[in-house]
Amino acid sequence: MRMRHKPYARPELAGCPFFIPEPEKARGQWQSLFAQPQPLVLELGCGKGGFAAMYASAHPEVNYLAVDYLSDVLVLAKRRVEEAYAAAQLVPENIRLTALNIQWIENNLAPQDRVERIFINFCNPWPKVSHHKRRLTHPRQLVQYRQFLAPQGEVWFKTDDDDLFEASVDYFAENGFELRFLTRDLHAQEPEWNIRTEYEEKFSALGVPIKALIAVKQD
Repeated sequence: MRMRHKPYARPELAGCPFFIPEPEKARGQWQSLFAQPQPLVLELGCGKGGFAAMYASAHPEVNYLAVDYLSDVLVLAKRRVEEAYAAAQLVPENIRLTALNIQWIENNLAPQDRVERIFINFCNPWPKVSHHKRRLTHPRQLVQYRQFLAPQGEVWFKTDDDDLFEASVDYFAENGFELRFLTRDLHAQEPEWNIRTEYEEKFSALGVPIKALIAVKQD
């Protein structure tokens, strides 16, 4: 379903202190845009921001960068972040939102940005073979992530899609990542660290097993 255009999105984001309007200018300097230097965590395709808001507000010891493509969805993420931080009585100093094309993310993050962890939650599975290169776990993407991932940097990936997951297991294994954690039914013995997203709750309620892995960058 296409996101309905929200004419208020751009003006509202323009007035948001934790929204970065020109991410290409921040390349190599992301730490300077946070209140203090801390381990940098990146979420690709943050959507409405439920996961970002929960994780970043619960982990003030990290700097959290949440990205998506459309301002129409990022404005909803902005509101989720504000709600979560207000509930925790915190100021959103350790989170930043920005809009960019993830397919060319190397234009926005550099090796000196040193990302410690990437979250990819329920991305588009792009089932057609001709579209596989658009997957956020495709080798074309992993090559880019490796440029700015720190040594032993991690990718945490969750999906409901069987084909995407099995292909991703191979993508990571064949492109310089070690699979430290892997499950084809995350909720069967759910780890304490798991934060359930909106999509996750939806698919779980339908009886669809949630697949997850943690891939670690190897030298």
